[in-house]
Amino acid sequence: MADPATEDFLAHRNLLFTVAYEMLGSAADAEDVVQETWLRWAGVDLDEIRDRRAYLVRITTRQALSRLRTLGRRKESYVGSWLPEPLLTAPDVADDVTLAESVSMAMLLVLETLTPTERAVFVLREVFDVGYDEIAETVERSPVAVRQIAHRARAHVAARRPRRTVSAAEARDALDAFRRAVETGDLDGLLRVLSADAVLVGDGGGIKQAIVRPVTGGDKVARLLAGGWRRVAAVASIEPAQVNGYPALLVHLDGELDTVVAVRLDDGRISGLYAVRNPEKLSHMTRETTLRR
Repeated sequence: MADPATEDFLAHRNLLFTVAYEMLGSAADAEDVVQETWLRWAGVDLDEIRDRRAYLVRITTRQALSRLRTLGRRKESYVGSWLPEPLLTAPDVADDVTLAESVSMAMLLVLETLTPTERAVFVLREVFDVGYDEIAETVERSPVAVRQIAHRARAHVAARRPRRTVSAAEARDALDAFRRAVETGDLDGLLRVLSADAVLVGDGGGIKQAIVRPVTGGDKVARLLAGGWRRVAAVASIEPAQVNGYPALLVHLDGELDTVVAVRLDDGRISGLYAVRNPEKLSHMTRETTLRR
């Protein structure tokens, strides 16, 4: 039988991973943070802890904040565009609309534009409904300051997030139309499914070939995909999957996962295409990841 500390940690492990992942956008770093949380938790006197879940979340958030600085330095030297690490998520994630939106590729990219403290406050308050006093203790700010940070972060995110929450059915329909157009090289079909300001971002990490800079504009993206992706589709298998809580596409070459394509939708059309090719970021695509809040 496991001891109480181990039981508490295991009971909340998926929650802690979710907090760390939303803070970092990296599953590998989130796993490291969860391990660091365990090492600190194992030395805690449980009799001194009033709310064990809150205490574990506090440890995780502080470790994630510390790691964000290291991750920031890595991103500065990253080759090409940096995209969050995709996760193959369980179907029940889509049932929790707030959780699904918070881990979507589109939202993680919005969170990247916040400062580390803003990101921590936003994630804890808006996703996990942590009280202001607890957040204040976690980020070592006053409750008044945390309320101000939360207000600023909400306004920042609201100005950059998709204009409305998209249902899984809408996302599947848009992806199906996109897939058909790509596989047939249908330029008109791509122009219909892409928004006028659509952006294509590729992440090869300097390991796999990818576009170095984002391509912006529905017309430019459509013409690029109508040519290049049709050639890829001729030798690859393209399959639907649920990634980060929403429908996405998996591209396999020679039986190996080559690219994960996630999307952002605005008003029913694809406004963002995020193609992750860096093999170091695809290791969590071999199994479903359970997320909790």
